[in-house]
Amino acid sequence: MQHLHREIEALKKELIREAGLVETNLNDSIKALTMRDHDMAKEIISRDKIIDELEVEVEEECLKIFALYQPVAIDLRYLIAFLKLNNDLERIGDLATNIAERAASIALKPIVEIPEQIPKMTGLVQKMLKDSLDALVDMDGEKARSVMLQDDEVDSLHHSMYATVGHAIKSDPDNVELWMEIQAVSRYLERIADHCTNIAEDVEYMVHGEIQRHQGLTN
Repeated sequence: MQHLHREIEALKKELIREAGLVETNLNDSIKALTMRDHDMAKEIISRDKIIDELEVEVEEECLKIFALYQPVAIDLRYLIAFLKLNNDLERIGDLATNIAERAASIALKPIVEIPEQIPKMTGLVQKMLKDSLDALVDMDGEKARSVMLQDDEVDSLHHSMYATVGHAIKSDPDNVELWMEIQAVSRYLERIADHCTNIAEDVEYMVHGEIQRHQGLTN
Protein backbone atom coordinates (compact mmCIF):
# COMPACT_ATOMS: atom_id res chain seq x y z
CA MET A 1 0.00 0.00 0.00
CA GLN A 2 2.85 2.41 0.77
CA HIS A 3 4.31 1.73 -2.68
CA LEU A 4 0.96 2.61 -4.25
CA HIS A 5 0.72 5.88 -2.33
CA ARG A 6 4.25 6.82 -3.33
CA GLU A 7 3.41 6.12 -6.97
CA ILE A 8 0.27 8.27 -6.76
CA GLU A 9 2.19 11.11 -5.12
CA ALA A 10 4.87 10.94 -7.84
CA LEU A 11 2.15 10.96 -10.48
CA LYS A 12 0.56 14.04 -8.92
CA LYS A 13 3.92 15.83 -9.10
CA GLU A 14 4.19 15.00 -12.81
CA LEU A 15 0.69 16.35 -13.37
CA ILE A 16 1.59 19.56 -11.56
CA ARG A 17 4.72 19.86 -13.72
CA GLU A 18 2.60 19.44 -16.85
CA ALA A 19 0.15 22.00 -15.49
CA GLY A 20 2.95 24.52 -14.99
CA LEU A 21 4.07 24.16 -18.60
CA VAL A 22 0.50 24.56 -19.82
CA GLU A 23 -0.04 27.69 -17.73
CA THR A 24 3.21 29.22 -19.02
CA ASN A 25 2.26 28.53 -22.64
CA LEU A 26 -1.18 30.07 -22.18
CA ASN A 27 0.18 33.20 -20.53
CA ASP A 28 2.90 33.56 -23.17
CA SER A 29 0.46 33.05 -26.05
CA ILE A 30 -1.69 35.89 -24.71
CA LYS A 31 1.41 38.05 -24.34
CA ALA A 32 2.44 37.29 -27.94
CA LEU A 33 -1.04 38.28 -29.12
CA THR A 34 -1.20 41.58 -27.24
CA MET A 35 2.40 42.52 -28.10
CA ARG A 36 2.07 41.36 -31.73
CA ASP A 37 5.25 39.35 -31.21
CA HIS A 38 5.58 36.92 -34.13
CA ASP A 39 8.83 35.34 -32.87
CA MET A 40 7.43 34.67 -29.40
CA ALA A 41 4.34 33.09 -30.92
CA LYS A 42 6.45 30.74 -33.04
CA GLU A 43 8.55 29.76 -30.01
CA ILE A 44 5.40 28.89 -28.04
CA ILE A 45 4.18 26.68 -30.88
CA SER A 46 7.44 24.74 -30.81
CA ARG A 47 7.05 24.07 -27.04
CA ASP A 48 3.75 22.23 -27.40
CA LYS A 49 5.56 18.98 -28.22
CA ILE A 50 6.95 18.86 -24.66
CA ILE A 51 3.43 18.97 -23.21
CA ASP A 52 2.26 16.27 -25.61
CA GLU A 53 5.11 13.98 -24.58
CA LEU A 54 4.46 14.56 -20.88
CA GLU A 55 0.75 13.83 -21.36
CA VAL A 56 1.62 10.44 -22.84
CA GLU A 57 4.04 9.70 -19.99
CA VAL A 58 1.42 10.52 -17.34
CA GLU A 59 -1.20 8.36 -19.05
CA GLU A 60 1.20 5.44 -19.32
CA GLU A 61 2.12 5.78 -15.65
CA CYS A 62 -1.57 5.79 -14.67
CA LEU A 63 -2.19 2.62 -16.65
CA LYS A 64 0.88 0.97 -15.11
CA ILE A 65 -0.40 1.71 -11.60
CA PHE A 66 -3.81 0.28 -12.51
CA ALA A 67 -2.16 -2.92 -13.74
CA LEU A 68 0.28 -3.34 -10.84
CA TYR A 69 -1.87 -2.40 -7.85
CA GLN A 70 -5.53 -2.71 -8.93
CA PRO A 71 -6.43 0.25 -6.68
CA VAL A 72 -9.81 0.60 -4.98
CA ALA A 73 -11.75 3.28 -3.08
CA ILE A 74 -10.03 6.68 -2.82
CA ASP A 75 -6.89 5.54 -4.70
CA LEU A 76 -9.03 4.45 -7.64
CA ARG A 77 -10.88 7.78 -7.52
CA TYR A 78 -7.61 9.69 -7.65
CA LEU A 79 -6.29 7.75 -10.63
CA ILE A 80 -9.50 8.17 -12.61
CA ALA A 81 -9.41 11.90 -11.91
CA PHE A 82 -5.72 12.09 -12.86
CA LEU A 83 -6.43 10.53 -16.26
CA LYS A 84 -9.17 13.07 -16.91
CA LEU A 85 -7.06 15.98 -15.63
CA ASN A 86 -4.20 14.89 -17.85
CA ASN A 87 -6.42 15.00 -20.92
CA ASP A 88 -7.79 18.45 -20.05
CA LEU A 89 -4.31 19.85 -19.49
CA GLU A 90 -3.16 18.56 -22.87
CA ARG A 91 -6.19 20.12 -24.56
CA ILE A 92 -5.53 23.48 -22.88
CA GLY A 93 -1.96 23.21 -24.14
CA ASP A 94 -3.26 22.63 -27.66
CA LEU A 95 -5.60 25.60 -27.41
CA ALA A 96 -2.78 27.83 -26.13
CA THR A 97 -0.83 26.76 -29.22
CA ASN A 98 -3.84 27.65 -31.38
CA ILE A 99 -3.86 31.13 -29.83
CA ALA A 100 -0.13 31.42 -30.54
CA GLU A 101 -0.74 30.44 -34.18
CA ARG A 102 -3.38 33.16 -34.50
CA ALA A 103 -1.02 35.61 -32.74
CA ALA A 104 1.75 34.83 -35.24
CA SER A 105 -0.61 35.52 -38.12
CA ILE A 106 -2.22 38.63 -36.59
CA ALA A 107 1.25 40.12 -35.92
CA LEU A 108 1.82 40.28 -39.70
CA LYS A 109 -1.52 41.94 -40.48
CA PRO A 110 -2.73 45.56 -40.15
CA ILE A 111 -3.12 46.87 -36.61
CA VAL A 112 -6.73 47.00 -35.43
CA GLU A 113 -8.28 47.64 -32.04
CA ILE A 114 -8.85 44.32 -30.29
CA PRO A 115 -12.46 44.09 -29.00
CA GLU A 116 -12.78 44.64 -25.26
CA GLN A 117 -14.17 41.13 -24.77
CA ILE A 118 -10.78 39.56 -25.54
CA PRO A 119 -8.82 41.13 -22.64
CA LYS A 120 -11.77 40.52 -20.30
CA MET A 121 -11.96 36.87 -21.32
CA THR A 122 -8.19 36.57 -21.08
CA GLY A 123 -8.14 37.80 -17.48
CA LEU A 124 -10.96 35.47 -16.48
CA VAL A 125 -9.47 32.43 -18.20
CA GLN A 126 -6.01 32.99 -16.77
CA LYS A 127 -7.55 33.26 -13.29
CA MET A 128 -9.66 30.14 -13.85
CA LEU A 129 -6.60 28.15 -14.89
CA LYS A 130 -4.50 29.41 -11.98
CA ASP A 131 -7.27 28.75 -9.46
CA SER A 132 -8.05 25.29 -10.82
CA LEU A 133 -4.36 24.35 -10.62
CA ASP A 134 -4.07 25.80 -7.10
CA ALA A 135 -7.11 23.72 -6.16
CA LEU A 136 -5.35 20.65 -7.56
CA VAL A 137 -2.13 21.30 -5.64
CA ASP A 138 -3.94 22.04 -2.37
CA MET A 139 -6.85 19.61 -2.89
CA ASP A 140 -9.12 22.58 -2.19
CA GLY A 141 -12.75 21.80 -3.01
CA GLU A 142 -13.99 25.33 -2.28
CA LYS A 143 -11.52 26.90 -4.71
CA ALA A 144 -12.47 24.31 -7.31
CA ARG A 145 -16.13 25.26 -6.88
CA SER A 146 -15.30 28.96 -7.36
CA VAL A 147 -13.75 28.12 -10.73
CA MET A 148 -16.92 26.38 -11.90
CA LEU A 149 -18.95 29.49 -11.12
CA GLN A 150 -16.83 31.70 -13.41
CA ASP A 151 -17.51 29.81 -16.64
CA ASP A 152 -20.83 31.50 -17.44
CA GLU A 153 -19.21 34.94 -17.63
CA VAL A 154 -16.67 33.69 -20.16
CA ASP A 155 -19.46 32.11 -22.21
CA SER A 156 -21.40 35.39 -22.20
CA LEU A 157 -18.39 37.39 -23.39
CA HIS A 158 -17.66 34.88 -26.13
CA HIS A 159 -21.24 34.96 -27.42
CA SER A 160 -21.18 38.77 -27.53
CA MET A 161 -18.10 38.58 -29.78
CA TYR A 162 -20.18 37.36 -32.73
CA ALA A 163 -22.07 40.66 -32.99
CA THR A 164 -18.90 42.67 -32.37
CA VAL A 165 -16.91 40.87 -35.09
CA GLY A 166 -19.88 40.94 -37.47
CA HIS A 167 -20.07 44.71 -37.11
CA ALA A 168 -16.28 45.04 -37.53
CA ILE A 169 -16.35 43.04 -40.76
CA LYS A 170 -19.07 45.29 -42.20
CA SER A 171 -17.07 48.38 -41.24
CA ASP A 172 -13.70 46.96 -42.34
CA PRO A 173 -14.33 44.46 -45.18
CA ASP A 174 -10.69 44.57 -46.32
CA ASN A 175 -9.65 42.73 -43.13
CA VAL A 176 -12.21 39.93 -42.95
CA GLU A 177 -9.53 37.27 -42.39
CA LEU A 178 -8.01 39.26 -39.52
CA TRP A 179 -11.38 39.65 -37.80
CA MET A 180 -12.11 35.97 -38.19
CA GLU A 181 -8.80 35.16 -36.53
CA ILE A 182 -9.72 37.43 -33.62
CA GLN A 183 -13.05 35.59 -33.36
CA ALA A 184 -11.10 32.31 -33.30
CA VAL A 185 -9.06 33.55 -30.32
CA SER A 186 -12.34 34.17 -28.48
CA ARG A 187 -13.47 30.63 -29.28
CA TYR A 188 -10.19 29.17 -28.02
CA LEU A 189 -10.46 31.13 -24.77
CA GLU A 190 -14.03 29.91 -24.24
CA ARG A 191 -12.93 26.31 -24.76
CA ILE A 192 -10.02 26.73 -22.33
CA ALA A 193 -12.51 27.96 -19.73
CA ASP A 194 -14.52 24.77 -20.28
CA HIS A 195 -11.42 22.64 -19.68
CA CYS A 196 -10.57 24.64 -16.53
CA THR A 197 -14.09 23.88 -15.32
CA ASN A 198 -13.48 20.19 -16.04
CA ILE A 199 -10.29 20.30 -13.96
CA ALA A 200 -12.14 21.99 -11.11
CA GLU A 201 -14.89 19.36 -11.26
CA ASP A 202 -12.30 16.59 -11.12
CA VAL A 203 -10.63 18.18 -8.10
CA GLU A 204 -14.05 18.38 -6.44
CA TYR A 205 -14.51 14.68 -7.24
CA MET A 206 -11.14 13.81 -5.68
CA VAL A 207 -11.83 15.82 -2.55
CA HIS A 208 -15.48 14.97 -1.91
CA GLY A 209 -16.20 11.97 -4.13
CA GLU A 210 -19.04 13.87 -5.83
CA ILE A 211 -19.43 14.30 -9.59
CA GLN A 212 -20.38 17.94 -10.19
CA ARG A 213 -20.77 17.75 -13.98
CA HIS A 214 -24.29 18.79 -15.13
CA GLN A 215 -25.30 19.68 -11.58
CA GLY A 216 -26.25 23.29 -12.38
CA LEU A 217 -24.08 24.97 -9.78
CA THR A 218 -25.30 28.28 -8.38
CA ASN A 219 -23.72 30.81 -6.06
